[in-house]
Amino acid sequence: MKAQASNSQASTPHRPSLDRVEELGIVGAGGGGFPTAVKLKTQASLLIANAAECEPLLHKDKELLHHYAEPFLRGMRMAMEMIGAREGVVGIKEKYHEIIAALESSAGPGIRVAQLPDCYPAGDEFILVHMVTGRVIPPGGLPKDVDAAVANVETLMNIGLDQPVTHKYLTVAGAVATPVTLRVPVGVTIGEVIEAAGGPTVADFGVLLGGVMMAKPAANLDVPVTKTTGGIVVLPAEHSLIRRHNAPWMHVAKVGRSACDQCRFCTEFCPRFLLGHPIEPHAAMRSLGFATGADAMVATLYCCECNLCTMFACPEDLDPKTVCVQNKPLARERGLTFKGTPESITPHPMAEFRRVPMRRLIARLGLGEFNNVGPLTEHAFAPRKVNVLLKQHAGAPAVPVVKSGDRVRAGGLLAVPDLGKLGARIHASIDGVAKVERDAVWIEA
Repeated sequence: MKAQASNSQASTPHRPSLDRVEELGIVGAGGGGFPTAVKLKTQASLLIANAAECEPLLHKDKELLHHYAEPFLRGMRMAMEMIGAREGVVGIKEKYHEIIAALESSAGPGIRVAQLPDCYPAGDEFILVHMVTGRVIPPGGLPKDVDAAVANVETLMNIGLDQPVTHKYLTVAGAVATPVTLRVPVGVTIGEVIEAAGGPTVADFGVLLGGVMMAKPAANLDVPVTKTTGGIVVLPAEHSLIRRHNAPWMHVAKVGRSACDQCRFCTEFCPRFLLGHPIEPHAAMRSLGFATGADAMVATLYCCECNLCTMFACPEDLDPKTVCVQNKPLARERGLTFKGTPESITPHPMAEFRRVPMRRLIARLGLGEFNNVGPLTEHAFAPRKVNVLLKQHAGAPAVPVVKSGDRVRAGGLLAVPDLGKLGARIHASIDGVAKVERDAVWIEA
């Protein structure tokens, strides 16, 4: 059954406006949650739509391009106009032949498709920008530093739909009866979403939010869906990925200190190292047992946390990514930064040949037994209540504009950014009565 985005996609949208994007509460839907109106204030000659979606088992962006190319392309053109871009590029895996053909026939002048290899992490915006343009964003930099801007498929579609963000598209995958992509009310529990996919196929399971590589483990099934939830992956409780993502830091440090033999595989496969950035996970591992100099500490700052070093490269089953993450605050406290120039950054000559194919990654992660599909399907969610968090974006939590006991309507404004702080507007996803708490607005139908 084909899912429906909204009847409003057939309406005439407002003219491109940063104020309108801010009013609708649009944020980066790919996981970062950066307020889109702020991002689009930057001028750039190139806008890249990130459709790489390189996390195993996730299909949301590909499904949106298949079913809703029209509002996506409309939103892309609006975003291009806002940033002054002369060209738009849709970066998508080359294996999606049907979707590529459809986009190429409907995109129109000024927008083209860039076909990407089926590798991980093609969706990292530094890697994506380099694949599309050949330019390297400097360490600690942003796409604007190479005259580009990057936005997620769903983010651009939300601009094109021209309505408050009240729902989120996500893939439910792994050990569920029917892997599927769904349109979900913001604030509904992940447990309700998992049941919409037919429920778990195992009695004892864990849940990873986002993709399995950069996931956050869910504390329980009452965790609410936010504007940045792109995937819900259910796995048997004994699966290595569940154990890995739940491993305590003391265990990671103890094992790493005694077992790392400095083979450098983690560094040699690191996608940012291969771009020429000063990131060396093996040096971070060395810091567990020995004092390190400033250069080693600086290296941890530029880890993109893609987890390839830990999940794929390390032959000892160690966790260099977490060591890098733990070292970042110390490096910042010391005021350490990259001292080179953008011109000094040169991609590794073997970078193209060390890309990790998705099929190899899926096999290495032990995910081959799960059905790697996620068709977009309609499901009539009717939650009795939703938990709409006040912080589901980069920046500060939003400030409620409703009071407990107020009746609210779906699409109605619940909270606004704190004065002078980075944030995004929050809207109700269902009709009901509000109950305002410190970090959320509950709505009971």
